[in-house]
Amino acid sequence: MAKTKQIKEQEKAVTQDRIIEWYMNYVLENGKEPDTVYKFSKDHEISEAEFYDFFGSFEGLKKGIWERFFEHTLQVMQKSREYDSFSNREKMLTLYYTFFEMLTANRSYVLFTLKHEDSILKNAGQLKGLRRELKNYTAQLIREGNQEQRSGILKRSEAVFSEAAWVQIVFLLKFWMDDNSPQFESTDVAIEKSVNTAFDLFENTPLERALDFGKFLWKEKMSR
Repeated sequence: MAKTKQIKEQEKAVTQDRIIEWYMNYVLENGKEPDTVYKFSKDHEISEAEFYDFFGSFEGLKKGIWERFFEHTLQVMQKSREYDSFSNREKMLTLYYTFFEMLTANRSYVLFTLKHEDSILKNAGQLKGLRRELKNYTAQLIREGNQEQRSGILKRSEAVFSEAAWVQIVFLLKFWMDDNSPQFESTDVAIEKSVNTAFDLFENTPLERALDFGKFLWKEKMSR
């Protein structure tokens, strides 16, 4: 009896993930954001204060959704026994494959929230947390790689690589949104080509010639 009561209490507990789930379900079922935090909270039998324990507004909630997508991606990746033995190239490929699997599982919501604007870049507000998390992760990869290099000439710029990764993921997001291939196979090809191109460029090109990587990536035509 005590265990049953405990389970029921856990089911009623307000968590960040439950609020995110409620919000995503609402926008998909109604085709719009909830009108107010008050009404949203009331509909789910929680107080406004409980909502504000996790998010300061619906804008903050939307940012939180993208951060959770990335956090879940890292959790899935790092559960793999092979992860620690991966090269940086393999880690980036795994990151993108896993991240876009996560997005595909939530494709209806992602298309809804991003297609409200003509350009993904106009959604920089809700993607700000994702940008920060991605840049932190990629900068750490380069930092670890640099520690293994004895020559300073061979060391890579954390700032350049992390910014290039952000340009890359925005490119891939747009590609994935427009992808009509079965099981989004074309996106997988785009991920492989873009990651391999990035690493080939950074590993074989002097840093000063790699500074224009973002522009290069946008202009590069990806074959399907």
